[in-house]
Amino acid sequence: MKLLTPLLALAALCATVSAEDKNLFNGKDLTGWKGLDYWSVKDGFITGQTTKEHPAKGNTFLVWEGEVADFEMTFQYRIMDVNGKGEGFGNSGVQYRSKVVDEVKFVVGGYQADFECGKTYSGILYEERGRGILAKRGEKVVIHEGAAPNKPKIEVTGSLGKSEDIQAKIKQADWNEYRIVAKGGHLQHFINGMQTVDVTDETAIGAKKGVLALQLHAGPPMMVQFKDLVLKEAK
Repeated sequence: MKLLTPLLALAALCATVSAEDKNLFNGKDLTGWKGLDYWSVKDGFITGQTTKEHPAKGNTFLVWEGEVADFEMTFQYRIMDVNGKGEGFGNSGVQYRSKVVDEVKFVVGGYQADFECGKTYSGILYEERGRGILAKRGEKVVIHEGAAPNKPKIEVTGSLGKSEDIQAKIKQADWNEYRIVAKGGHLQHFINGMQTVDVTDETAIGAKKGVLALQLHAGPPMMVQFKDLVLKEAK
């Protein structure tokens, strides 16, 4: 057997690591994604946009063709209001381990890594069409069974920092890096390297696998863009 030199061994390891990464966007078109005509590729970015003439009648999603279970995902996002700024209305997010509940209107429900133009919700864990806010920004929580499946008991067990300090690291109407880590019932969100939530979902309905999707929120005109969407699935 021919032994690899340290340099060749390192190169082989790097090749193995990068082979596990899956780029979800080719930079040219929406191959591998499905959604309504609110979604397109502009300037090399996945773009979701509503206008006064073409509003969204409800939250709608661009759905990736695959499913995820345990994974790590990073992406860059930029969100702007009708004036091209990050001051007015604008809300979006990335759904994961979710379900498509309407295949015609592309409506999705499940865990969401939330972000917005405003200064409250970016980084939280929200469950679309489900249990609502499961962890506010800066919270470490454990979700227990409650009186009903849609009414869990949420126990705050620690702090990751003040919400306003996390917000101070988020760039308005500019590119930010988001990272999602999901392993079993343990869910973590990070924005620009700062952890925003740490959640352990111990409930029976806590999803362990499902679709990935990008959200375009109903409401006043807005635009959201995505790039560098990279998925690493646990083996």
